Amino acid sequence: MANPFVTKGYAGPEYFCDRVKETEDLVKLLTNENNMALISPRRLGKTDLIYHVFNQPIIRNNYYTFIIDIYATNSLGDFVDVFGRAILEELKPLGRKRWESFVSVLKSIQQQISFDINGSPVWGIGMGNTPYSSTTLDEIFSYLRTADKPCLVAIDEFQQITQYADKNVEAALRTHIQRCTNATFLFSGSKRHMMSEIFLSPSRPFYQSVITMGLKPISKEAYIDFAITQFQKNGKSVDKSAINLVYDRFSGVTSCLQRVMNVLFLNTEKGGHCTTEMVEPAINYLLDLYSEHYEMLFSQMSERQRLVFTAIALEGKAQNITGGAFIKKYQLWSASSVMSAAKALLDKDFVTQEENAYMVYDQFFALWLLRQK
Repeated sequence: MANPFVTKGYAGPEYFCDRVKETEDLVKLLTNENNMALISPRRLGKTDLIYHVFNQPIIRNNYYTFIIDIYATNSLGDFVDVFGRAILEELKPLGRKRWESFVSVLKSIQQQISFDINGSPVWGIGMGNTPYSSTTLDEIFSYLRTADKPCLVAIDEFQQITQYADKNVEAALRTHIQRCTNATFLFSGSKRHMMSEIFLSPSRPFYQSVITMGLKPISKEAYIDFAITQFQKNGKSVDKSAINLVYDRFSGVTSCLQRVMNVLFLNTEKGGHCTTEMVEPAINYLLDLYSEHYEMLFSQMSERQRLVFTAIALEGKAQNITGGAFIKKYQLWSASSVMSAAKALLDKDFVTQEENAYMVYDQFFALWLLRQK
């Protein structure tokens, strides 16, 4: 691989940093038929961890594994489309017998499944166009119940189901999952308050149905060892202090670390040495690349959203944003208008909320904004 600091997707165990205990725990619990909920902020590597867990030999050799990302879904129909498509795409490389066993149960949508020139099935429905959502969902779970190997199903950004207009989606899924003894489920989500409501509220269908697990940043020591090793494997070296600086600058958020280290690696020649002095130019290089994108996003916010977003960015971790001190410090308006703007920013994923603190979700966006001041 040209650059070992991967910034998109799972590239295999060689390029995966640490998470040894988390991997062991998830493998042990999932293979003992425990449904799980993995909850942590975005950009800490939840999805890559799931791929890494599913890549472990005990799982890879004995289970069908399906990873479904429902972040962009808005309805049960969208959910069914993404779910079915993911299963079909996973089964296709395993041979005709495997995918035929799935396609044969999809009676409600068989007219929407076509075949390419090689005879491979093509999922041709598309989001928003699933004609018989509930029936197709029944059929998908019928396949999972009768598959010739046990199944592991990961549903990423699971809190998105709470945004569907469809009624009783949680209850329907809970019923299906309870009856599906041949499959074990891993629900991952980045909005802690929403995931907690789904799984920890006594009034909700999924109450006490899973073992919950959090995900914290990779330890600094583990990431430093990983980065040094990747440089050495490629005939380069790096100051420990440079990695330490990057880690502290981005609070150990995996995706940010990887992006900066990727640039530092490409800026270090073969046989060369990466120093602390190279860190700031690397960050500025990324901010320049993203500048036009951030300008567009910032311009799409209303005036009040921009002011609240800026205040949160300046604060770093903004607490009690509706309090008089915060409103006065940043010359905002009433508590209700601040809360309204904050809710809109949360809904659009511009900011995130952890416990009582608001933070800008994309730390590079925050840095870009502060650079304009």
